[in-house]
Amino acid sequence: MAKVKAEGGEVYVIVASLADLRHYGMPARAPAAVGAGSGPGDLPAPRGRGRALVTGAERAGELDQAMALLRVDGYEVLFTDADTHLRLDAIPRRDLVACIERDARYAIDKIAPTVLILPEVSYNQDHEALFMAGFTACRPHLADDKPFVRLVLSCDAPQLGWNLHPFHPNFYVDITEHLETKLRAHACHRSQLKPSPHCASLENLERLARLRGAEVSVAAAEAYRCHRLVA
Repeated sequence: MAKVKAEGGEVYVIVASLADLRHYGMPARAPAAVGAGSGPGDLPAPRGRGRALVTGAERAGELDQAMALLRVDGYEVLFTDADTHLRLDAIPRRDLVACIERDARYAIDKIAPTVLILPEVSYNQDHEALFMAGFTACRPHLADDKPFVRLVLSCDAPQLGWNLHPFHPNFYVDITEHLETKLRAHACHRSQLKPSPHCASLENLERLARLRGAEVSVAAAEAYRCHRLVA
């Protein structure tokens, strides 16, 4: 996202759901303040065992800080109720498709994106539901009938190391000049960070970017699976 903005492009983000949630490894605590300039040196100490409540309001603040740092042109959250959060797999796919295709503020029909990036299928039931809905929303059709997304990708993520099917990227973006911005944006999500060596640690996110970069002989990269590219 930082690279697209640096090169003059527009970025719009749809977050599927956001609400209160109890997290393992976090004792009861007061919500943390989040700064747009947060970086690796500002991370909280490991919290040990426990299941602390992270409120939807806290997560919304973290998301807003990250989006501001990345200078996105717009973002929205589709669902903010506890009954839907982490239960996207219980929503009929047709309804999720409708959100992505035409009903959401930044739906395909409304902003006509040239690129759409989906979460890669993983053990996360929300990511799988969102991928399948997004994939359906990008089904082939006549460009005269409605906006046609010419490049459809699904993105790499640290948790893909635990997956039924290995993630084999075939599309890379050199982010060498934007890695620090990526890490700073990720650090805004303080309630979601884990201490090293957890896969969700900031240190591991940097390792993954360095590894993907090494795969294509650059200092840092983001990796994707390309589902469609119309040149």
